[in-house]
Amino acid sequence: MKAASSGCQPRLHHLRQEGGRREIDILIELAGHRVIGIEIKASTGPNRDSGRHLAWLRDELGDRFIRGLVLHTGRQVYDLGDRITATPICTIWS
Repeated sequence: MKAASSGCQPRLHHLRQEGGRREIDILIELAGHRVIGIEIKASTGPNRDSGRHLAWLRDELGDRFIRGLVLHTGRQVYDLGDRITATPICTIWS
């Protein structure tokens, strides 16, 4: 059995601007120019400041910003703001 696919290929980007003042590790651009942003942190408990670049991108893109994720080494999933979530990096492979 084949898995259904939408036929759209997401595009991956990295954002760094203004001498590193704003940087987002991974941007996933979906159909309709919708975007998911991902930050990767080595800490076990990121805070709102850890997602500040994602918040900036959300404010810039409005409804095109689907979700921001701050991947971390801890075990908890929790909100960092509107459409921005801290989530354990291990969720990628579990």
